[in-house]
Amino acid sequence: MMQHRVEARYRRDHGKEPVILTTSEDVDTLIESLLTGPAYHNMAQLHSLERSLLPSGYPDHELLIGVNRDRPVGVLAFMDADSGNLVTQGSSNGQSEAAYLIMGQLTEFPDRSEVPIELVRQAVKEFVDSGGQRPLSVQWQVPEVW
Repeated sequence: MMQHRVEARYRRDHGKEPVILTTSEDVDTLIESLLTGPAYHNMAQLHSLERSLLPSGYPDHELLIGVNRDRPVGVLAFMDADSGNLVTQGSSNGQSEAAYLIMGQLTEFPDRSEVPIELVRQAVKEFVDSGGQRPLSVQWQVPEVW
């Protein structure tokens, strides 16, 4: 099986030197680092190196993942030209809006977008294994405002 590569940025020093994810263990390490690292770094930006770049030189897709260390939940957002902007669809008894931080920058997510942390972990592994395709292991919603 081909080993896919994904760039992960979640600390300030990853801007020019992203972490490369290739295995399930790499994903587990990323999730644990977000759960145990500084509170202002609980979200990561992922881009697969298997997908094409836009004419601008930027990736044609993005997966954002956030984890909440106080509750065993997290959030995912996926963007590309085919899917548009999507966020995870959590349970109807979930919290309303959720906020996560990537490199100190706040990102707010819509109501009921948090899912169990194990689903976040599974979806990120699927993203890596599929070469950057939208994970099918979670339910997605189109945010009304985001």
